[in-house]
Amino acid sequence: MTLQQERGRKGEDLAITYLQNIGYRIEERNFRSGRSEIDIIATFENTLVFLEVKARTSIKFGNPESFVDEAKAAKVIEGAESYIAHINWNGPIRFDIISIIYNSKEPEIRHFKDAFY
Repeated sequence: MTLQQERGRKGEDLAITYLQNIGYRIEERNFRSGRSEIDIIATFENTLVFLEVKARTSIKFGNPESFVDEAKAAKVIEGAESYIAHINWNGPIRFDIISIIYNSKEPEIRHFKDAFY
């Protein structure tokens, strides 16, 4: 596993802990469908939430959430459509981003709800 993959895995672990602590139920992790991958799929209340996790050690090149561009969002939406069909979901959905910045102390976790669609 590369350093970048390890950092990504650690970021997803932190995001899952954060989400569980605020009442989300994790349904899937690293769901793949075709060329798309969704980092985390969770439910919160009656909403199915698709989450993209972005972690960085620095904001030198921008905040982590800024790395979810239109192409990445389109791939997440494509994967979400597949998952929704697979489980026959008829309720509300949402697309969120979890942004993690590793700093010298505790990682900074920011949650952007309804980040794209």
